[in-house]
Amino acid sequence: MSVPRTRLLDLMKVQCRIFSHTFNPEGLRLGNKVLRQRLKGPVLAAYYPRKISTLKDLRKAYSGPDGFEIPNDDHDDWEENHKIIKARGKGAPKKKRTAEESKKFKGKKR
Repeated sequence: MSVPRTRLLDLMKVQCRIFSHTFNPEGLRLGNKVLRQRLKGPVLAAYYPRKISTLKDLRKAYSGPDGFEIPNDDHDDWEENHKIIKARGKGAPKKKRTAEESKKFKGKKR
């Protein structure tokens, strides 16, 4: 003896309501599996440690006429290397300020 389809659907409705499932008798793809999963945002945000202040932040906060000086070794090294390169003639060329100084206008005569 077979049970009518309407009775089975009613049973499925009640069952879904009790167990907090979505009633989907046609078996459509609704994405409920993905929506039921826990959110990953807080877990990913907690994975990386909180950023602490850097020397750059300290220099910015405490620089001034009555503040103390924090040495910047990286910038000092860069300046020293830049001076050495300039002395050897390997540095960047000087920027032209006017159109007359530019090379493309020097070669053309009208």
